[in-house]
Amino acid sequence: MHYTRENKIRRKDFIWQISAPFVLPVLLPSVPANAAQSVSKEKLTRLHLGLDRLDYLLANWKKLTTSKNTNEYGDYDRTPVIVMEYMGFKSTDDPLFNAEKLLIQASDLVPNDRYKEYAEAIDIWGQKSEEANGMAFVSSWGEANPGGGKDRVEIFIERARLEVVQARDALKIAVDILGV
Repeated sequence: MHYTRENKIRRKDFIWQISAPFVLPVLLPSVPANAAQSVSKEKLTRLHLGLDRLDYLLANWKKLTTSKNTNEYGDYDRTPVIVMEYMGFKSTDDPLFNAEKLLIQASDLVPNDRYKEYAEAIDIWGQKSEEANGMAFVSSWGEANPGGGKDRVEIFIERARLEVVQARDALKIAVDILGV
């Protein structure tokens, strides 16, 4: 379903509609689309802060995702957990924690002529932030997996970086549309 002002639907409502025959109403109640809460611009400033942090992460990617190993050779290891932190998946205090929910709540602030672009940015943000988190997680186990090694860690952390770039770009579009 495409997002428009007229048929704006929350993700929870959509899931309810497609899973209604399989889920008891008690488990996932339907909420009218017009019941979405409006968000103040002050609360949205955390999105801008999160965007700045993503820019910092990407500008300092190698430095932030690398740590000196303690072995006798002085090797360096990749530390992808920092990616999950910057994407808002490690702390409820992070500016990007539940950013997608906040973006959906802020949809009433979007001008009509930019609503489709905004909805697409939210979808891309949700998808790419989850994928970046997943790639970072896989990367953190790259050496421990069968057939793994430092080269596998490098492959997955680079994939995480590409996902972070796309997530950041989508967030930037949404933040720009909101005028935060």
